Amino acid sequence: MSPVIPIHTDSGCSDAPVLRERGQREVFCGLTGIIWLHRKMQDAFFLVVGSRTCAHLVQSAAGVMIFAEPRFATAILDERDLAGLADAQDELDRVVQRLLERRPDIRLLFLVGSCPSEVIKLDLSRAAARLNQRFNPQVRVLNYSGSGIETTFTQGEDACLAALAPELPAAPAPAEPELLIVGTLADVVEDQFSRLLTAMGVKRFAFFPSRRSTALPAVGPNTRLLLAQPFLGDTARALEARGAQRIPAPFPLGAEGSAAWLQAAGAALGLAPDVVSRAIAPARQRAEQALAPHRAALAGRRVFFFPDSQLELPLARFLARELGMELVEVGTPYLHRQHLAEELAWLPAGTALSEGQDVEKQLDRCRAARPDLVVCGLGLANPLEAEGMTTKWSIELVFTPIQGFEQAADLAGLFTRPLHRRQLLAA
Repeated sequence: MSPVIPIHTDSGCSDAPVLRERGQREVFCGLTGIIWLHRKMQDAFFLVVGSRTCAHLVQSAAGVMIFAEPRFATAILDERDLAGLADAQDELDRVVQRLLERRPDIRLLFLVGSCPSEVIKLDLSRAAARLNQRFNPQVRVLNYSGSGIETTFTQGEDACLAALAPELPAAPAPAEPELLIVGTLADVVEDQFSRLLTAMGVKRFAFFPSRRSTALPAVGPNTRLLLAQPFLGDTARALEARGAQRIPAPFPLGAEGSAAWLQAAGAALGLAPDVVSRAIAPARQRAEQALAPHRAALAGRRVFFFPDSQLELPLARFLARELGMELVEVGTPYLHRQHLAEELAWLPAGTALSEGQDVEKQLDRCRAARPDLVVCGLGLANPLEAEGMTTKWSIELVFTPIQGFEQAADLAGLFTRPLHRRQLLAA
């Protein structure tokens, strides 16, 4: 059988040296993941146990409007809690009681740990178990850490889904395997992938997280796990512990990446490659046509990635292979070689890779290289813009639907627009 994904590992970065840095970092905390998680899980509520700073961060990131009642809040730890003068567990019970009385639509409640709650050693797992015993089956109560002390912001989703994975029902043993797509996708992207999978002939597939907690997908030895996001290491391990088998694949960014992702799914389910190719051909052709003007604008331009979201390697592969950009350095907070093996093999040979961050040293390398475009966090973007560099906010690449064929041109546009803006300002 011919390989599903024609990757030539001898010419990529599979064995390339990686610069590992362990200095000061510039990243958001995992509480930010609540913004896209609460939009996806429509009957879930996220209660952050933290400080007023945590509340301001989440509200600012969400851009909450006064007409909308969001499905997240913060149980504020004040001076009495931090000084140990109040029983934080009793206080938390009262907050949860009031919340559930006010919001009877909640079916899944996450207690989200933060830096302040972890510093004072507040045991949220104990609280979740106690509250779950009290309110289940009407409301399931779980907990996870959104602290940014040792993590990057996308790991908030990983921690959330890893906490939910043990709650998935056990799958019966069907005659054929079932596909489970893992990672939060915008509803429009999920619908597009559903149509493509149906056209391919896939009869049994589900998405995790699901839109409603009362319809969680089942998992078991016949589950074939396909990651839609590269930052779900703990979630993948939790599902594999339930018997699921991961499908090796690049991630669905761009026309080429989306095609290879779907082809890998088809191969794992026993579909003929030509059947899959025919089913996805119209969508792939539209994506390639839509990418053409962006390639004309980006080909030959040099891009530098600061570590922020763990999307850096798939994005770099997309920019290099489909848009012709030159990769100066590709930094990522954590490099999961197993999950990113296909991406590494597709990167141009000789690409400079870095893991972790020593921000001052990396800034020096960036300034010396003077790339055409810098992909970085908000904390670095404004200073670099002041120095005359063109930047792209990496957090926007997580908030925006970018997966799949129909979003390929939108993804490319996130990189062409900063360069176009710079040209307009220069004029």
